[in-house]
Amino acid sequence: MGISYNGVDTSFFHVRVGCPTLLFYMDTVLSKVSELAESLAGEYGLQVVDVLLLGSSKKPLLRVFIDKERGVTLGDCEEFSRALSAVLDIEDPIQTSYVLEVSSPGLDRPLTSRKDFEKNIGKRITVRTKERINNKKSFTGTLQGLDGDDIVLVMDKHGKMNISLVNISKAKLAIEIK
Repeated sequence: MGISYNGVDTSFFHVRVGCPTLLFYMDTVLSKVSELAESLAGEYGLQVVDVLLLGSSKKPLLRVFIDKERGVTLGDCEEFSRALSAVLDIEDPIQTSYVLEVSSPGLDRPLTSRKDFEKNIGKRITVRTKERINNKKSFTGTLQGLDGDDIVLVMDKHGKMNISLVNISKAKLAIEIK
């Protein structure tokens, strides 16, 4: 499960934020919310895919993405949102008012864990790397599998390549319109 701020993996966020206090606060909030959401999700047969904290410090938006084996429904999102809201009201990890949004990860869902990659073998994905590979940072292809700590990506024009999981800053399913 990924933890990000404004859609950015927090490990990347560390480099971009100059305020250690803010960074510590963000990591603490995201970790606590993720922990609470994950413990609650199991009771509903759900998986927490990602937790984002967006917007300004005056009116933050807490976005929690959930999924389950056959996909989530609007009812799943509503039910989980009510339950999570009650837990967050008690635990109070965010010291200001905020908006909670619970939704499905969508067709172009993010791939945030090894398990996500394993579940999506054979599908087209888009990967953004932290460091350049062959002078590029963005790759789209079919996920062939995993080889140790690498994903194996088969690209239409460039053949097969391995990309280290630790070098991936962002990965998601590629939307295919047929």
